[in-house]
Amino acid sequence: MITLYGFPRSRSLRISWLLEELGVEWQYSLVDFNKGEHRSPDFLAVNPAGKVPALTDGELTLLESGAICLHLAEKYGNHWLPQPGTDEAARHHQLLFFTLCELEQPLWTIGKHKFALPKELRVPQIVETAAWEFARATSVIESWVPEQGYLLGENPTVADILLAHTLNWAHSFKTPLPEKLENYRLRLSQRPALGRALQRELEALPDQK
Repeated sequence: MITLYGFPRSRSLRISWLLEELGVEWQYSLVDFNKGEHRSPDFLAVNPAGKVPALTDGELTLLESGAICLHLAEKYGNHWLPQPGTDEAARHHQLLFFTLCELEQPLWTIGKHKFALPKELRVPQIVETAAWEFARATSVIESWVPEQGYLLGENPTVADILLAHTLNWAHSFKTPLPEKLENYRLRLSQRPALGRALQRELEALPDQK
């Protein structure tokens, strides 16, 4: 059985979205950050860093959203990945790592210094620099995003989920996006699997029961 440890609208949504797209059986284990459950001994035994997502698949425990997505796609739905060794696979690698390293990094810096870090550790001055870095990254990835369809053609890939989720974070942070990226974000966000995944995560919250 696959178990996803997560908290609504965090990076765990990338995993629950992909799981819904793959149509595999899985269960959701809420790690309630509002109650400090990410620091509990039980969860720290799963992920010593105290972060989500984490995933167990049988005897395997995996951390890091990119690694989890690649594992799930390779094992349960490799139609979500290009054929290994092809030029398309190389471009997919590029999209994955650019999204995680260049696009998400400054965006999450904004989030950390606006609300995620303890107040005494926030540095408001860094937000302007991070916003500049994010704008530079969007100008690059915008050139790789098509006007219609998905990043690598008619079918979505893992890279689409990671990029669309990151752009949805930008939207929730009220960070402006170029028109083509905003249209892409809206296009991907209309996929029914994302709606099902978000609903499943939100229903796990105590006040929803």
